[in-house]
Amino acid sequence: MNRDFLRHIPNIISILRILLITPIIWAIWLEDYRLAFVLILIAGISDGVDGFLARFFNWKSELGALLDPLADKILLVSLFIVFAFKDLIPFWLMLLVVGRDLVIILGATAYQLVTHQLEMRPLFISKINTTLQIALVVLVALRLLGIHIADSLLNGMMWLVALSTLASGISYVVTWTRYTLADTKNTLKQ
Repeated sequence: MNRDFLRHIPNIISILRILLITPIIWAIWLEDYRLAFVLILIAGISDGVDGFLARFFNWKSELGALLDPLADKILLVSLFIVFAFKDLIPFWLMLLVVGRDLVIILGATAYQLVTHQLEMRPLFISKINTTLQIALVVLVALRLLGIHIADSLLNGMMWLVALSTLASGISYVVTWTRYTLADTKNTLKQ
C-alpha cells in the first residue's frame, strides 16, 4: 500500500463519521435507539482513532484540522436538533447551542473578512462546553436505551450545558472583537 495514502486515513475516518450522521439521526427519528446508540458509539470511537493516528504517525493535515472538529460539531448539533424535535431536551436549549455555533461562524467569517486571516483556536471554555454537550448526549442516549437516568441529573446537565454555552459564546465574541480591534490598530499604524 502506498505510504502517502496512509497519511489520509484520519481524513477518511472523519469523512466516514460525517456520513454516519444521517443514519444516526434517522435511527433516532424512527426510535431505533439501539442502532442509534451503536452508531453514536462508532462515531465516538472513530473520533478517538483518527486523532490518535494523526498525532502518533504525524498524519496531520490542514484538511484534517478542518474535518475532525467539523464532523464533531455537525454530529453534536444534529443530535441536539433531533433530540429537541423528539422532546428529549428543551427546544430553547437546542436554539441556544445552535445559536452559539452560528455566532461563532459569523464572527470568524467577519474576522476573516476584516483581517484576511483566520486561525481557529478553541477556547478552554469551549472545550468544557463541548465535553458537557457530549455528556448530555450520552445521558439522553442511555435513557433512550431504557437505562435509568435521574431527572435531576439530566436537568442539571442541561443547565450546565446552557451556562457553558452562554459563557463560551460570550467569550468568543469578546475574543474575536479584541483580535479584530488589535489587528485593525496594527493595520492603521502601518
